[in-house]
Amino acid sequence: MKRYIVVGLGNFGAGVAEALRAQGHDVAAIDLNEHLVDSLASVVGGAIVGDARDIRVLERVGAREADAAVISTGDDITASILATLALTDLGVQEVYVKVISKDHARVMEKIGVTETIFPERESALRLATRVTSRAILNYVKLGAEFSIQEMAVPDEWLGLSLRDIHLPRRFKVSVVAVHDFLTDQIGPVADPDAPLKDSDSLFVAGRDVDLQKLLTVVAGKQ
Repeated sequence: MKRYIVVGLGNFGAGVAEALRAQGHDVAAIDLNEHLVDSLASVVGGAIVGDARDIRVLERVGAREADAAVISTGDDITASILATLALTDLGVQEVYVKVISKDHARVMEKIGVTETIFPERESALRLATRVTSRAILNYVKLGAEFSIQEMAVPDEWLGLSLRDIHLPRRFKVSVVAVHDFLTDQIGPVADPDAPLKDSDSLFVAGRDVDLQKLLTVVAGKQ
C-alpha cells in the first residue's frame, strides 16, 4: 500500500482519489471547497478542507510520508504551481499535475513535475482518431510518435493466426494483446498460432506512421 496526496477534488481529482483508494492505497485529499471534501470523506482515508499551498496543511495530512501527489486545481494555475513547490519542499518525489493549456504544461515541466496531464486534449485526440477510422476502438498515446491502438479484426483475417498475417514484417507493428469481447478476457501474451475470431480485437503497438499504414490497408479492403 502506498500513500498518495490528491489536491483539488473536482471531477478529475475526485476520480483519481476514488480510483487510488479502490486499489487499496492510502489517500489523503485536500480542497478549499467544504462540500467537495464532505462528498469524498467517506470514500478516502482522510479528506480535509484546506489550502495545499500551505506546508502546514500538507503536513497535517502526512505529505512528508507520501509516495506521490496528484494536483488538480482547475483554472487556478498559481495554486498548482505553489502546491507543487510546497510538496517538493516536503520531499514528495513524484508530483503529477493536471494542466489546462500548453503554457500551463510548459511552466509545470520547467518546475520539474513528474508528468503533466491534459485530460481534455487527450480525450479529444482519442475521439478524433476513432472518428476518422471506424477500425479503431481505442487509442492510447505513449509518446510523440508512438501509440497503442485497439482495432477490430478485419474479415479477411478471421480464421488466420497472428503468425499468418505477419504484422511485424509487413507493417513494423506488434500485437501486444488480444481482447475477446464475448468473454471480456484479454490475453496479455498473444498466442501467435491461435485463429482469430470475429469477437476478437487486437491491441497493436507501433509508430503512428506505421499504424496509419496498417489502418489504411485494412480500410481499403473493407
